[in-house]
Amino acid sequence: MTIYRIAIVGAGPAGYFTAQALQNLQSDQRKFAIDMIEKLPTPWGLVRSGVAPDHPKIKTVSKVFEKIATTEGFQLFCNVELGKDISVEELVSNYDAVVIATGMDKGRRLGIPGEDLRGSLSAAEFVPWYNAHPDYVNVDVPLDTNTAVVIGAGNVAMDVARMLALEPRELDCTDTANHALEKLHKSSIRTVHIFARRGPEHVAFTSPELRELPKLKHTNVEIGQYDIEDALNRVTVSGNIPKDVQSNLDAMMAIAKTPQNGRERKMNFHFLASPIEIKGKDRVEEVVFAINEIQNGKVVETDKSYSVKAGLVVSAIGYQAEPIAGIPFASGRVENTDGRVGETNMYVVGWAKRGPSGVIGTNKSDAAAVMELLTTKLNSPKVNFDLITFLRTRGVVHVSQGNWEKLNSAEVAAGESAGKPRVKFTDRKEMLGFAG
Repeated sequence: MTIYRIAIVGAGPAGYFTAQALQNLQSDQRKFAIDMIEKLPTPWGLVRSGVAPDHPKIKTVSKVFEKIATTEGFQLFCNVELGKDISVEELVSNYDAVVIATGMDKGRRLGIPGEDLRGSLSAAEFVPWYNAHPDYVNVDVPLDTNTAVVIGAGNVAMDVARMLALEPRELDCTDTANHALEKLHKSSIRTVHIFARRGPEHVAFTSPELRELPKLKHTNVEIGQYDIEDALNRVTVSGNIPKDVQSNLDAMMAIAKTPQNGRERKMNFHFLASPIEIKGKDRVEEVVFAINEIQNGKVVETDKSYSVKAGLVVSAIGYQAEPIAGIPFASGRVENTDGRVGETNMYVVGWAKRGPSGVIGTNKSDAAAVMELLTTKLNSPKVNFDLITFLRTRGVVHVSQGNWEKLNSAEVAAGESAGKPRVKFTDRKEMLGFAG
């Protein structure tokens, strides 16, 4: 039997689905020894630090991850950072193949004046802040303002807006970070505006997310009915309406026709508006938007503008990857051809490969296709490499699957007494302590 050693860097959905694809490609003649490396003390990536706390069903995919992790031949190495504890060159030279599944954790900038004022954040900072990511505990999120602006037209933007507009008591039974929950309970925000550069027919929201909004108990959701009617007219003239676009427009029309009942909290959607300036002295005070028009099917910025008074701006216009020494990057992602990096034994999957697109499940088919390619390029196995011994000689303390299960159990136990699914720990030393 031939055994190939594969290193997967990143313990998020893309990483786990990569491991699953390799496990599915095993046979009596070929096995894979998989070492999954993750810089955080905890696995699961965006399932833990990205999915909104009020969407617990999405997080149940972690049960699939745990099954993958407890399959023979799999080893977990959390608390190990690529480029610091082990280099790209060392992985490439010691493993038969290396798969980069590090995702994207840096928010794209708006590139407008005033973006660096206090109260101007990226969703890449705000989302991990309320999700208890240990590196984002101290993010400055000023909530002492009546109005917040969210810029973006995808599900991340909607999650951000919803978290700001919800009655905080609705989050008490979730795994929202304790430090964030404390601040949200004191929040003065009552109105959240969501701005999209393009029209309703172009948004990246998904209809299931949209259909949840009228069900919010303490928040009115407002969409202009004329905005949706105009969008319907545009797409009808253009010919056949794609199914997902029709579903989105139907969901938005349902929101537009839902009677408003005078609730104190509001979410308000705006379309065809591009941010051009954030104003303020010591912090955000106002956001200026250019009014856009659709001409010949293209969004065109006009010289007309309007402004919104707000004390907090969160941009959710996309992500890009932080470059890693030894890996070629371009346009915020790893350079690759169908997932292979040059002519090397390095591959890439997930957002780091294709950009910030798709849902969690998209990573499964993506990883399967890249692993099919990987298996066709394997040569004779390299000499056996023991990552445990390698890290020990460098004094690197890693969190194994067994250690993670202890930490996981401790978080779940802490949550039970508080009526939550878990209480996430955020102090690295404390996390390592619970992990044993």
